[in-house]
Amino acid sequence: MGGIIAALIVYYGGLQVLQGKSTPGTFFSFMAALLLLYEPVKRLSGLNHAIQEGLASAERIYEILDTKPQIQDAPGAFELPPISRAIEFRNVRFAYNAEPVLRGINLEVKAGEIVALVGVSGAGKTTLVNLIPRFYEVSQGGVHIDGHDIREVRVSSLRSQIGMVTQQTILFNDTVRHNIAYGDHDKTDDQIIAAAQAAYAHDFIMEMAQGYDTVIGESGVRLSGGERQRLSIARAILKDAPILILDEATSSLDTESELFVQKALANLMQGRTTLVIAHRLSTVRHADRIVVLSGGGIVEEGRHEELLARGGEYTKLYELQFKVEEAANGAIQTNDRPAPAGEAAS
Repeated sequence: MGGIIAALIVYYGGLQVLQGKSTPGTFFSFMAALLLLYEPVKRLSGLNHAIQEGLASAERIYEILDTKPQIQDAPGAFELPPISRAIEFRNVRFAYNAEPVLRGINLEVKAGEIVALVGVSGAGKTTLVNLIPRFYEVSQGGVHIDGHDIREVRVSSLRSQIGMVTQQTILFNDTVRHNIAYGDHDKTDDQIIAAAQAAYAHDFIMEMAQGYDTVIGESGVRLSGGERQRLSIARAILKDAPILILDEATSSLDTESELFVQKALANLMQGRTTLVIAHRLSTVRHADRIVVLSGGGIVEEGRHEELLARGGEYTKLYELQFKVEEAANGAIQTNDRPAPAGEAAS
């Protein structure tokens, strides 16, 4: 259409010049203006498409923003005071779509105690700790903090007392400073730096081009796994919550990164009521108590040495992990060993 119209205009304008009704200068000026106008008109025609895309996106965004959470404050909910005694699971049962996951859990975690939860995948460890901040609601029984049923307190006051470090770190395409402060504008630079130092993150942050003002990319893509995890720990240290949940905080890390993360976690756990989920049993040996889950229930409880002496489920887990690590080490040594002369020649 554009080509046909341009050809007609050239024909008509040329005819006008030949007949003396117009000058060549006027005609070429008109053609230049027409060509300059073409691109803006073309962009204008695509504007409606961009507007419709934006409106569709806005509808989806506001649909999410307007969604009311299933877990809400109960009528008459009150502020939860800081934990001073214990977290209690009283005959807790939970099911996903009628499929039972936790069956009659009774557990008390005293204030300041470090309790490790271990078991095979699917035993219900993560589900159990997710009941504390009310990410899910119990099907039966109840979770109590210092005797208060958490369903009777304000959700905001409950979650303000809980710090979490998970296997999947949630980082944003923003500066290191803002990722550590995580939306809390009341935190000073000195507090942010102190938290980073306690998390063994200050040194690698200062090696970046802009230090704490370095943008780390979506989900921290510009950082290594260990560095992302240490930023997550720095965030938890800065929050200074009395209850701490660590869900596979050292998994998928190399040995050097795990060493730094373990040191950072040691600083983080000091003086806090801590629940630790870990598949690597070597990381929970020094916990005050180890709770073994199987089939949605607690099957064993005690310290590392006590559980090994019993020869039960924990011992099976420990021996299985030892065999897996031993097999992995053997495979690495086999791959590193030079091939015999005959094999090398072949």
